[in-house]
Amino acid sequence: MLRPPGRPALATLLTASVLAGAYAVQAVAALAPHVPLLLAATALSLAVEGVLYRWQRGVPALFAKAHADVTVRHVLRDLLLVVGLLRLGEQHRETQYAPLLAGLLLCYALHCAIQAVSVLVRRTRTLPVVTRNIDASALRLSPAPPALLRRPGHRLLVFGLPATAGLTATAVTQDPRCAAAGIALSLALALGGLAALSLRLLPGRRPAGEQEALAWFDAWLAEYRPTVGLYFSGGPSSVYQAGMWLEPLARLDGRPLIVLRERFMVSRIPATDIPIVCLPKVPTLMRLEHSTLQVLIHPSNSGKTSQVLRIPTIKHAFVNHGESDKLSSCNPYAKAYDEVWVAGPAARERYALAEVGVEDKDVVEIGRPQLDAVRPYAGPPAGAYTTVLYAPTWEGWDGDPGNTSVIAAGENLVRALLADPEVRLLYKPHPLTGSVDPRAGAADRRIRELIREANRARSGARPARSKELAARTAELARLTAAEFREGADQAERMLVQSVPPPGRAEAVARAARAWEEAYWASLPEGEHQVVVDARPSLYSCFDVADLLISDVSSVISDFLASGKPYAVANTGALSEAEFRAAFPTVAAAVILTPDAAGVPALLETVRHPEKDELAGARAALKARLLGPAEPASQERFAAAVRALGAAALEHRLRAPGRRPAELPGQRREPVPHPVSPAAGPRSGTPTRA
Repeated sequence: MLRPPGRPALATLLTASVLAGAYAVQAVAALAPHVPLLLAATALSLAVEGVLYRWQRGVPALFAKAHADVTVRHVLRDLLLVVGLLRLGEQHRETQYAPLLAGLLLCYALHCAIQAVSVLVRRTRTLPVVTRNIDASALRLSPAPPALLRRPGHRLLVFGLPATAGLTATAVTQDPRCAAAGIALSLALALGGLAALSLRLLPGRRPAGEQEALAWFDAWLAEYRPTVGLYFSGGPSSVYQAGMWLEPLARLDGRPLIVLRERFMVSRIPATDIPIVCLPKVPTLMRLEHSTLQVLIHPSNSGKTSQVLRIPTIKHAFVNHGESDKLSSCNPYAKAYDEVWVAGPAARERYALAEVGVEDKDVVEIGRPQLDAVRPYAGPPAGAYTTVLYAPTWEGWDGDPGNTSVIAAGENLVRALLADPEVRLLYKPHPLTGSVDPRAGAADRRIRELIREANRARSGARPARSKELAARTAELARLTAAEFREGADQAERMLVQSVPPPGRAEAVARAARAWEEAYWASLPEGEHQVVVDARPSLYSCFDVADLLISDVSSVISDFLASGKPYAVANTGALSEAEFRAAFPTVAAAVILTPDAAGVPALLETVRHPEKDELAGARAALKARLLGPAEPASQERFAAAVRALGAAALEHRLRAPGRRPAELPGQRREPVPHPVSPAAGPRSGTPTRA
């Protein structure tokens, strides 16, 4: 069933209300006093706390913003129990409860001490360089402390539970020994945790310090001697932009390196054997200036890109993560790079027409190495179904309604495709769909529901799980999954993700291809699919599709490598003639209107190639967008890396040897102020050194 958009917010509000209500009832029961109600309210608040940290992790952050974090809540819970005990007990019992209160206060003092030591331990384990696929054992890395000791919310709940339970038991039995036993157990747990963390601060138990770690990194650079690297900075949803360049980078003859800036991104990069270094701070990044690194390729622009461009000994090439007719494919920022590497002549023309400061001499055509393995067109659909891939792009940042077809045309297109009994639909939305415009997210959810309904009407019982797919999945997981224990921090992951065994990259590639073949073979014939996971890949969808329907995006440029028919949805205010003139990548496409009226005729041309009048146009557009078939894109990519690397070496050799006379100097005299004709000319002429 389709989940209403407001349901997560409603669940958050409900959980927060229940917890606040439990505290209110506990306060009333403590003041009344009313033992059963006090016991029930305390149990309810503890149960809700457990739910928060298990399923509603956003609620604790909400309470923390109101200065009601887990420590305050736990103190309040126990304080209300103490108030209840005082109200229930006789006057002479106040002296019996005083030691219990002191012990309870000591528990909270130890909690604060543990948190302080935990912060110190975390700082000692936060290294200036984070690595993957590199032997970093020399940094004295060790497994992380137990997650319970590093998470204050979980720790306080567990360590404070005996004390709370003891106080509750005393409220029921009027026996102070129950509270004393619970508080004593909480104290023992807290002292044990404090001791375990404190041992981590001993000199022999700490990882290498900052300067020692930086010296190790310099030594590793000198030993590995990288020549070409990929530089990437971005958010979790943008990791695919770097992922598409991993295999072309790995196939180069040089010594590749991946340079990241965000610590979390180290674990997000897909499986690769290329060494990965994360350099969060600019001073650490600048150490690359003295390395052998010659070329850095950039698949995207980010705010931190300007920092690495300051390194003069490295040449930088912008390769982008896809090419389209969007304005983002000719961004003025591209002029900051030494060269801009594009797929074919169309992108060169795009930069020239855009007049964004990128000179033609700095544009290099390399094709698209990722597309070398895309299967070419092999004729009309061979089976009972025509497989249609609908891969719309997202709404973009500029608010142009023509960016994505999801809002205006998505449901109409899907309905028209599902109405054809001989169509199998693959729906692969962009990962950022709905991130800017909520209407796109709502339309995406409705499209998915349409597909589920169509499958319920078409499919009977699903076949048994494919043993072949299960075996391929297990094999791929074995090769790619990192064997981290739960709660491992970055230092521990560096230790685990050391140098990969020889041949792992080739084994992963073979396993991924075998998995994709098993995946497609395991699906019921004719069943529609919503493809949102990393696998199967977009290029794997290309291979099984007979037709692509998309928007103006890099997807259609890449799909042209197959030579198969494609269509583009025109959801803007342009006429078809204006649309074709504005976006050259749609020159060989069937243009669909938002009402999807042209879908039946489009499917007819796919099933009967003799009616396809755009085959020749697609071949010509493919050469214009992606360049010639020979030499292969990977070869052109490698040649561009070698040429730019040679330029970097030449620059390094030339710069130290330049004579002072060859260098521009400063002005020796100030530039004269302009004078009026009546004042006459000033004496003296400015000269340069």
